[in-house]
Amino acid sequence: MRIDVLTLFPEMFTSPLSGSILGRAQDRGIVEVCLTNIRDYATDDYRKVDDKPYGGGPGMVMMPGPVFDCFEHVCAQSSQTPRVLVLTPQGRPLTQACVRELSREDRLVLLAGRYEGFDERIRQGLGAEQLSIGDYILSGGELAAMVLIDAVIRLLPGALGHADSPRDESFEDGLLEYPQYTRPEVFRDMHVPEVLLSGDHAKIATWRREQARERTRRWRPDLLREEQ
Repeated sequence: MRIDVLTLFPEMFTSPLSGSILGRAQDRGIVEVCLTNIRDYATDDYRKVDDKPYGGGPGMVMMPGPVFDCFEHVCAQSSQTPRVLVLTPQGRPLTQACVRELSREDRLVLLAGRYEGFDERIRQGLGAEQLSIGDYILSGGELAAMVLIDAVIRLLPGALGHADSPRDESFEDGLLEYPQYTRPEVFRDMHVPEVLLSGDHAKIATWRREQARERTRRWRPDLLREEQ
């Protein structure tokens, strides 16, 4: 997979992309993440990429010219047709089902905006989908893009150490994940549940399923409604 990120702040991605699962996935050739600075495609000496909104109002809006030029240059670097995504609070929620869908793509192009957002013609002209990581406002789309990148890469074959790891996590089956325990067996008078020490894999699987449903019922009952 190739993931291109169009942003005004590519340096924000350096540390998150270089460590842990994301770094190893790139080292193994599972994914290629390419960062491109939209400001490099500005046409004036001040590298201007934003302007006042028509109709008035606070803040500035990202201009279409530099974004289109940046996008077209990036797309020309590969013959693969990308799926284009804009990170914005106006978008559809980024769910695990959406992440699974995106993980099957060969190429993604992510647009991370700033200021008051993008000129609407950017979304229209590029045929971009809008995605949101939650109902709150960030300073820009960079952090949202990092969340999406992390969620997608960990589902790519070979990215995680164990092939079953993604299937046992929260949201994969519509439920929150069951409780996990490790050594010691007793810690400050808190005990590991007996069933996990039994060696009976069928009982353990049943217990984990029951715990997952109970946690979901208590903390995220909306997920149970969706499951039903």
